[in-house]
Amino acid sequence: MVIDVLTLFPELFGPFLREGLIGRAVREGRLEVTVVNFRDHGLGRHRKVDEEPYGGGAGMVLRPEPIFNAVRERRALHRHAGRTVRAILLTPQGRPFDQARAQAFAASDEALLFICGRYEGFDERIRNGLADEELSLGNFVTLGGEVAAMAIIEASARLVPGVLGNPDSPAQESFAEGLLEYPQFTRPEEFEGMRVPDVLRSGNHQAIARWRAEQAQARTAARRPDLLETDDRGTPRRSQGN
Repeated sequence: MVIDVLTLFPELFGPFLREGLIGRAVREGRLEVTVVNFRDHGLGRHRKVDEEPYGGGAGMVLRPEPIFNAVRERRALHRHAGRTVRAILLTPQGRPFDQARAQAFAASDEALLFICGRYEGFDERIRNGLADEELSLGNFVTLGGEVAAMAIIEASARLVPGVLGNPDSPAQESFAEGLLEYPQFTRPEEFEGMRVPDVLRSGNHQAIARWRAEQAQARTAARRPDLLETDDRGTPRRSQGN
């Protein structure tokens, strides 16, 4: 899986790309991430990347030139390596990222290029002239797109074969089948008066599977009933949430 991240704060990604399973995936070559400071393409001696908005308003807006130049440079490098690039704008105006999109990214042969915004947002020409797709993490606003980029990278990379220790894990978790995951228990059998359900200690795998399916359905109905909604044909709608 090949990823580029365009950001004004590349140092934020250092620990993220070194630690845990993501770090191991990078070291093993299953995940290749290049972090680019688009201020390197900024204007003038001070590498300026932002300006006041036309028409007035609070804050500063990212200029188009530095981001266009950074994206074009990355596209050229990937084209030389025989890859196409999918440029993804990380913005509250994007459609919410979900598990289905994570699965698509994990299986993609394209290089994914995440553009992290800052300040009051992007010049509209970046959206119209560069972005193949716009994504958000939900109906809230952060200081920039870096947290969103990390979340999307982690959600997608963990689905790449070999990244997780147990290959069955992705198939048994929340959203894998459009439902929340069933409750999980481990030792001790009793803790502060709360006991592990007898069925999980029974050794009856059919009964355990049935219990888990029932619990997943009940938990989804109670916590995320939107996941159980159907369209006009009775087909379950997939979650668009996080």
